[in-house]
Amino acid sequence: MKITRVGVVGCGLMGSGIAEVAARYGYQVTVREVSSEILQQGLARIESSMQRGLQRGKFSAPEHEAVRSRITGTTKLADLAHSELVIEAVVENMELKKIVFRELDQLCPPQTVFASNTSSLSITEMASVLAHPTRLMGMHFFNPVPVMKLVELVRGLRTSEDTMTVGRGFAQSLGKTVVTCKDWPGFIVNLLLVPFLLDAVRALELGVAAKEDIDTGVTLGLAHPMGPLTLLDYVGLDTTYFIAEAMFEETKDARYAAPPLLKQMVLAGFHGRKSGRGFYEYKK
Repeated sequence: MKITRVGVVGCGLMGSGIAEVAARYGYQVTVREVSSEILQQGLARIESSMQRGLQRGKFSAPEHEAVRSRITGTTKLADLAHSELVIEAVVENMELKKIVFRELDQLCPPQTVFASNTSSLSITEMASVLAHPTRLMGMHFFNPVPVMKLVELVRGLRTSEDTMTVGRGFAQSLGKTVVTCKDWPGFIVNLLLVPFLLDAVRALELGVAAKEDIDTGVTLGLAHPMGPLTLLDYVGLDTTYFIAEAMFEETKDARYAAPPLLKQMVLAGFHGRKSGRGFYEYKK
């Protein structure tokens, strides 16, 4: 199948990044949000990202205009019906994702390929609401999408090889490196990363060391680009908490049980950089 038109459900941090990158590589993109206000925020995020790329010389002014012309925003899911590939990028909530795919299943022809940008939830469970569950795969991009080169391609129990081939070709056409894995909570990256991040929170909670020393120990001792607590602030404490909870619910593995400190910080609204405060404070 030749992909020319891509639909993206959700224009948040991940959805806007996916829409931007797809448009940069020549695809016609329709991105849908639930309200005009949220949609405009997402489109403004895309414009801001592209302006930074323009200022850094990553592309010319005519190329910038061409990318903008390939992105259409909408609040109607039906406007995605003519896309050959639809990528879901709504919040990490299984029931909400099922609602989206159930509606898409009614709107899109059987040959349309579906993908979820979930970072931890079951592709097989999402596909259970489809008349043709073979057409759904996981396609997990990483934040920020225009910068990060990795895409995890996830095969559900009923995902077809044709669907995986379409996903692999599309991701590679965006300049991404693809890794393939089975439908397992957390896939590859979060399976390994989440326990590491939670252990860093536990170390702080137990008073093993100050947050700065934990981060410095990891950056210099393990040659990581940033420490785990700084990374948590960047990813979002709320996002990490929800991912950990979903993985713990699925596996009952204590490694994925969120420490009390993480839960308390999320409840207090300390979500990291996006809220202005997490383990560190940030100026708006």
